[in-house]
Amino acid sequence: MIWHLVAAASAGLGAAGAALLLRSLSGKRLPRWIIPACAGLGLLAYQINYEYGWYEYKRQQLPESAKVVSTEKSRMLWRPWTYLYPLTTAFSVVDRDKLVQSQANGERLVEFVLYRFEMQYRDVLTHQAYLVNCSARESVPLVGDSRQPDIGRLRHLAGDDPQLETVCSES
Repeated sequence: MIWHLVAAASAGLGAAGAALLLRSLSGKRLPRWIIPACAGLGLLAYQINYEYGWYEYKRQQLPESAKVVSTEKSRMLWRPWTYLYPLTTAFSVVDRDKLVQSQANGERLVEFVLYRFEMQYRDVLTHQAYLVNCSARESVPLVGDSRQPDIGRLRHLAGDDPQLETVCSES
């Protein structure tokens, strides 16, 4: 987080320096307020660039076997530009190399871990083990060290659900 602050300050100082240079080259005909205005615009531009680049940056850090199964986009009142271009603030990933497949009563079961990344002041990563019945299209979280299914949170998945397609594909 300290490097993020240093980068934002550098962007502001760089933009202020460019405005100072423009003011000097114009023979001081540009108003003085252009320097702090450009510093503020530099800070804002850096922050917007950082926020919109977060998702791609995090995705590039994942192994090739990881597949994004869902993303969450948000609109925020204090970031009015997100009403035009919603900001990706969270996404979920399944690592296809870590799938554990089994059979029970003639039905194909797949156990996997779903990783969820959230953009906050400090990035948050949570994970949850799941068991999917590919034949019945049901998903249930596995809880505790013994990984017991939490039947109360059983969920039926749609046929075109990206999580189901990723976990149950025959690749």
